[in-house]
Amino acid sequence: MKSMSVLMVAGLLSVSAWAAGDPALGKSKSATCVACHGAEGKVSVPMYPNLAGQNAMYLEQALQSYKKGERTSGQAQVMRAYVANLSDADIADLAAYYASLKP
Repeated sequence: MKSMSVLMVAGLLSVSAWAAGDPALGKSKSATCVACHGAEGKVSVPMYPNLAGQNAMYLEQALQSYKKGERTSGQAQVMRAYVANLSDADIADLAAYYASLKP
């Protein structure tokens, strides 16, 4: 039972790390995202995903995966170029911003 408690605490700590982004900072960093993902994270071209209201943890993991080259299909090469110079804090801020928007 003790090991289960340790795992639960570790899980909660890792989830809180995902929630560390600042939506206001994310908005200020989102200018390059607008071309494909639209203003306010809503696309006008259906081949790109809407980001507004998306889960912050998912967005952060996706951006990290693009940056590391773990995603390779679709527009992955384009995304990798956009995220290559983003810091972990930048990624967290962008994720928090898009998650804060109304879908």
